[in-house]
Amino acid sequence: MSPIHPRAAAIDVGAKMHVAAVGPDRASEPVRTFGTFTDDLHRLADWFQECGIETIAMESTGVYWIPVFEILEQRGFEVLLVNARDAKHVPGRKTDVSDAQWLQRLHEFGLLRASFLPKGEIAALRAYLRQRERLVELAATHIQHMQKALMQMNVQVHHVVSDIMGVTGLRILRAIVAGERDPGVLAANRDRRCRADVETIQRALTGTWRAEHLFALEQALALYDACQEKVVACDRKIEATLKRIEAQSAKPVGELPPARTTTRQPNAVDFDVRTALHAVLGVDLTQIHGLGPYLALKLVGECGTDLSAWPSAKHFTSWLGLAPSNKISGGKVLSSRTRRSSNRAASLLRLAAVTVGRTDTALGAFFRRLSGRVGKAKAVTATARKIAVLFYNTLRHGMDYADPGASYYEERYRQRVLTNLQRRAKSLGYVLQQADAAPATNGVS
Repeated sequence: MSPIHPRAAAIDVGAKMHVAAVGPDRASEPVRTFGTFTDDLHRLADWFQECGIETIAMESTGVYWIPVFEILEQRGFEVLLVNARDAKHVPGRKTDVSDAQWLQRLHEFGLLRASFLPKGEIAALRAYLRQRERLVELAATHIQHMQKALMQMNVQVHHVVSDIMGVTGLRILRAIVAGERDPGVLAANRDRRCRADVETIQRALTGTWRAEHLFALEQALALYDACQEKVVACDRKIEATLKRIEAQSAKPVGELPPARTTTRQPNAVDFDVRTALHAVLGVDLTQIHGLGPYLALKLVGECGTDLSAWPSAKHFTSWLGLAPSNKISGGKVLSSRTRRSSNRAASLLRLAAVTVGRTDTALGAFFRRLSGRVGKAKAVTATARKIAVLFYNTLRHGMDYADPGASYYEERYRQRVLTNLQRRAKSLGYVLQQADAAPATNGVS
């Protein structure tokens, strides 16, 4: 084989040291070990420059690769982040040195593919969104702590109020933390939109009020409020980043179509995401069933605004891990299961598939028919793949999505089944005919 990248190097990334390898003809000592401090990373970059290296490959090991990647990229090297699955080592030779040498050889002969990494403002948007998700998860943990403290005091307001973090629930919690113990006074904080009546809430607010549980409730509420403040700070960063992306965008922006739904999503950002995304992308992703404004924003944060990294929708769904991973030997399909993946965008699309399965749409009809035939797990994956194709075609090619409806899908499915039956009947020498209406039966006294 002829080398594709003769000036290639590789790094085996670690927590306390990095093992770098270059070609044997590039240095008298082709494998060296460097520390992980910033000055060590700059010495690593200097050594690569002395060896005449142009492109470098490294595996995505935890978060340890990020400082190395950023410094080498700033120094002008072409850096490839590769999946460890694509760079499996030769069995029986597993050391850091041999790992780095094997990775360098694979990269030299062009046998490694770079992982997708967003650039510039999209990378910042993704970081802010992921930080926001962590804060929302922490807030949910503190809600559970509040419910536990209430249950230990036998204050069962979270059983009669649907959302303890709603208007009624928060008023009552803040009154309890402020020192109020009278069930009648606490129940008076009921919002008029609450379904439970005052008497039921008052009965649920009679508890033991032990000091240690009240202390746990007070701390959990304070931590929840702190998380909410940080979430708002993340929203401001996300909004500012979208405005900077909009300023850099050259896509024509038309008129924003009417909103498909006006229901506010839980834990959504506190600005008009739909309008901001439309100004950046030039298309309205929320017209696709299953994609709300916040979920569409997170998909853009994971995949970017330019999907040209994937030549077709098939490449995109394969990257997501939503396409069958065929294993064929001797003309026989050994397996066609989708490969295991921790792709965040694929997880978001699966959530959209579960949501759309409850709607009266063509995608919902597809989900229900498939779940009855092969099970819900496979139906979720197949529906997520369909939504991914719609997302790709809308963002890449500007496709206008219009749902034909569940009845249209069912009719198409019926016609497809009839066509298959007619073809099979014809191959067996029969003709498929429509049955006449059943004759009316005579009444018998």
